[in-house]
Amino acid sequence: MANIDVEIGGRRYTVACKDGEEEHLRNLAATVDRRAHDAAGALGNLPETRQLLFAALLIADDLKEVRSGMGLPDPVPPPPDPAVAEALERLAARMENFAETLERATPSD
Repeated sequence: MANIDVEIGGRRYTVACKDGEEEHLRNLAATVDRRAHDAAGALGNLPETRQLLFAALLIADDLKEVRSGMGLPDPVPPPPDPAVAEALERLAARMENFAETLERATPSD
């Protein structure tokens, strides 16, 4: 297991990786650093946590665009449409009422 130092958003981090993956990890860190600088440049002076949050969101957006361009599905389904959820709730209530009506109409043994 190798340890390398990377710099992201002006701060140095020591990160462990498998032997032989050092250069790959440095490249990934450079991408995160670049997006952290993009976020800071677009939004002004940000606390480190917010800068890294926005960098992660920018990278996730990049990944989503690449996946959609390649025809790959988004691994995280979008949240349900509130209108669909409401319609399903109304339908469930109607079904429950219908079931209760059937139970009352069925003669008991």
